[in-house]
Amino acid sequence: MLAGLLLLETLSIGLFGALMTRQQTQRVRLRARQRLAYEASSLALQSEEDLLQDKPSLIGVSVRMMGEGPTVAQAKVTDPAGKMLFISKGDASQAALGPAERAVIPLLQQRLPRCLTLPGDQWECAQAIYTNGTLQGYAWVEYNKALSQELLSEILSDTALFGIIWIVASGTLVLLMARSISRPLAVLHRGTRALMRSPESTAHFPLPVSVNNEFGDLIDAFNRMVASIDEQRAGLRDTLSLLDSMLANAPIGLAFFDRRCRFVRVNQVFAEITGLPLTRHLGRTLPELLPQPEAQDLEDAILRVFAEERPVRNLEVSGHTMVPNSGSGASAASVDKAAKVSAASKLGRTWTWIVSAYPVWTTPEQVRWAGVIVLDATDRKRSEEALRKSEKLAATGRLAASIAHEINNPLEAITNLLFLLRNFCQLEDPALNYVTLAENEVHRIAEITQQTLRFYRQSTLPTRARMSDLLDSVLSLYHGRLHSINIKVERRYDPQLDLFCFAGELRQVFANLVGNSLDAVADGDRLLVRASRSRDWRNPAQAGVRFAIADTGSGMEPHVRERAFEAFFTTKEVTGTGLGLWVSHEIITKHHGRIRLRSRTNASGKPSGTVFQIFIPDVPPAVAEEKQPAEIATA
Repeated sequence: MLAGLLLLETLSIGLFGALMTRQQTQRVRLRARQRLAYEASSLALQSEEDLLQDKPSLIGVSVRMMGEGPTVAQAKVTDPAGKMLFISKGDASQAALGPAERAVIPLLQQRLPRCLTLPGDQWECAQAIYTNGTLQGYAWVEYNKALSQELLSEILSDTALFGIIWIVASGTLVLLMARSISRPLAVLHRGTRALMRSPESTAHFPLPVSVNNEFGDLIDAFNRMVASIDEQRAGLRDTLSLLDSMLANAPIGLAFFDRRCRFVRVNQVFAEITGLPLTRHLGRTLPELLPQPEAQDLEDAILRVFAEERPVRNLEVSGHTMVPNSGSGASAASVDKAAKVSAASKLGRTWTWIVSAYPVWTTPEQVRWAGVIVLDATDRKRSEEALRKSEKLAATGRLAASIAHEINNPLEAITNLLFLLRNFCQLEDPALNYVTLAENEVHRIAEITQQTLRFYRQSTLPTRARMSDLLDSVLSLYHGRLHSINIKVERRYDPQLDLFCFAGELRQVFANLVGNSLDAVADGDRLLVRASRSRDWRNPAQAGVRFAIADTGSGMEPHVRERAFEAFFTTKEVTGTGLGLWVSHEIITKHHGRIRLRSRTNASGKPSGTVFQIFIPDVPPAVAEEKQPAEIATA
């Protein structure tokens, strides 16, 4: 406080001195110019009189006398052209006017003095000399600035002396007063710092009361306040421990918002539901963390709680987490392939929340916060949807098997009729050709019905199955789609290749993979189906069969590859269940096999496509080691 007061007084004295100096400088400048004008006029008049008396030599005497004045640095007289005639100091023949002085000569035609500022901030006044109306020359008087500087120095010295005396007197008085004030304030200061440094510690309290005045009463009140805070803190600590335990261990998401819909507090379950760290929530609003319009729905519910002061229960909110684009370097040829991919592939995880919001009263009259309870119903909704789709697929399978079974009877009758037409009706060649075509088409229908029944009536025991028949049956099932979108199929497998397996389950795996490939390819793309004898890429001693299903379709984004085998994850929101690859992985695990996924989109500028590689060991599962999850590798 003393230092602040001294600084204030020093600044005040300095400001006073600056104002005094500025004021005196202005006065000195004004008086100097007035005096210069007077002296220049006096020298001009004296010179006129000397010229009228025809005594020009007396002008030099007047110039020297004027130069002897205490305020004059130099006096001089020039002719109308500016040539030096007389000068108070020095030789006139060696002196000359400066550029600034010559520049002002055209302005001196009247009988009025004119002042100007020379280089170096020197002041000078000049006046024309006339006799009988004829210009005879100019009188010049230059001011002696040393006199004004001396005057200003005296003013500054007096001001500084006054300031020092004033500051010393004030500092002494303040020091005497501060001793009676600073000591109890220092005690309070130490106590405050100790409370700030260790709010939980009371080792420095109560503070000693050494004075019997208002400061002593203040210290005593401070001690009582610290004791009361300590009691309240103990009760609050117990309450907060209970609330924190409930908040942290509750199996549901909890969040609290202020009236501006900003997060005040959240628990770990809520952070896991949103997929963001706890620290990302505090102080932020819902639109900053969640996509629209879901964030707006939650914000409207919270605002309703504040407006109506009533709970909002069982609000169902669904949405997607957005996935950023991987790049924009796709070639023009990839546009048709990308059109085959569902727009949902740009979205991340689909979620569904059941939300309830309620008011938090801090006083009987005020709702300060709104609490939100969030139950993640995503898995339940997916399970229900997948169950409905699975039931539809199962019913469709049963219906297809029933239809295929019923078709067999009329097919057999048509086959017999065609046999009779061929052998007993003595048809001509054109008619026989038509009968042959009809027999081929009936045979195709019979094959399709048999393949349909194979998918429905799968064997419950492993058997040795011929892989070419199994793969051909899957490709025949998709023959119509392959033909309609002009997909070139490359088959590379030995017709005699066989494998000990659950043939129906492997057929389901290959059907899932081929179906996914058809969803990703466009007109003119290729589909490669390959099978060959091989060794386990992790255990070369294990013999088996390696399968490859590859396409030149649009490929998978990195985030899709990472979750491809996750249950209920699908990029085909309307038609997909998210169970195809998951079930395929389970079947491969059942066979103690391995699966690898490689995929590349056209964003890299290279050809796109997807490759699934599967290895199935050629051993009876009953004698294999304990079942292990199938290895999944993605790239």
